[in-house]
Amino acid sequence: MPPDAPSPQAPLTLHVPEPAVRPGGNPSFSDLDIPEAGAVRRPAVDVAAADIRDLAYTLIRVLDADGNAVGPWAGSLTDEELLAGLRDMMKLRAFDARMLMAQRQGKTSFYMQHLGEEAVSTAFRRALEPGDMNFPTYRQAGLLIAGGYPLVDMMCQIYSNEADPLHGRQLPVMYSAKDHGFFSISGNLATQYVQAVGWAMASAIKNDTRIAAAWIGDGSTAESDFHAALVFASTYRAPVVLNVVNNQWAISTFQGFARGGSSTFAARGHGFGIPALRVDGNDYLAVHAVAKWAVERARRNLGPTLVEYVTYRAGAHSTSDDPSAYRPKTEFDAWPLGDPVKRLKDHLIARGAWSEERHRQGEAEILDEVVAAQREAETHGTLHAGGKPSPRDMFEGVFSEMPPHLRRQRQQAGY
Repeated sequence: MPPDAPSPQAPLTLHVPEPAVRPGGNPSFSDLDIPEAGAVRRPAVDVAAADIRDLAYTLIRVLDADGNAVGPWAGSLTDEELLAGLRDMMKLRAFDARMLMAQRQGKTSFYMQHLGEEAVSTAFRRALEPGDMNFPTYRQAGLLIAGGYPLVDMMCQIYSNEADPLHGRQLPVMYSAKDHGFFSISGNLATQYVQAVGWAMASAIKNDTRIAAAWIGDGSTAESDFHAALVFASTYRAPVVLNVVNNQWAISTFQGFARGGSSTFAARGHGFGIPALRVDGNDYLAVHAVAKWAVERARRNLGPTLVEYVTYRAGAHSTSDDPSAYRPKTEFDAWPLGDPVKRLKDHLIARGAWSEERHRQGEAEILDEVVAAQREAETHGTLHAGGKPSPRDMFEGVFSEMPPHLRRQRQQAGY
């Protein structure tokens, strides 16, 4: 080969992320760095984003292995508030179980569980004030339950019956409740992230006091709307909390695809100058404390905060999904951050504010409440039986003045 001849190059290769374990393998979360509870510092609310870069790479935790609340993020909730939070999570779990069973019985076409993620939405909701607006995904029903929204109305929406508050216009579990700070869920992923920032900007323009909360899953952060939302939130210092629920799995792909080359989802806030924190999403106390911190920043005109909640989707993505096709069946059992309900229960028992007997009694009382709500909802109909929304509703509530072509179609349909 002549001295000036180019050296042969190796062929290019494409990197395709691989989950640590496939179905049939032994679950492993060895790549998840979990600091001791109470080890992560709590900065001042008005801290500069550049001064807390480390908080996007660690994990804020309050509850230790013995159920004790430790560290600088602990101590913000009373026993009564903690008991209310436990009941919120227990109610969401019982609601999930009944609605999943209803779907299997053919009473509704579709359902999505929250199993393993109950602390994220219920604790966050308790950190908000009336009038604040959430822009949720389909796995934040805990915002409604912790906010006191009627279970019967939620079930009627799932059944798409004659008492459905949305008149059959939305897929099951895609709720909408303006009075409860719950913006209409969109089936198009990530669209609401940028809408939340716009709503927050509008609140600031009007000199209002209300803030917004944006919600997105780890998989949907790969959508362009996620990045557009961060640009606007950063540029205009919008009063918004940008929540990323990292439950390890999108519909059938692990978080490595959406996360890309970044080591955490929270770290994405750095490129936009947005303060970013990462929290143990199965620790009710930690979620609430971080939520209060971020909400206060927004309320004090200090701008947006990006929060990543590290949790685990224990159930299927939806009733149309079979997770055994892409992950080990025992993976949730190996999840090192545990069960959020059990962890808060153990904490309250350690404080002397709860007991195993009272917990069993509470489970029975909550189940009775959920079953009674289900019976009432089913008197209004289910997917295949009973009352249905009127076809007239297809034409109503879209335009302030119905266009002539829709008026003609309604007349042709006999409504």
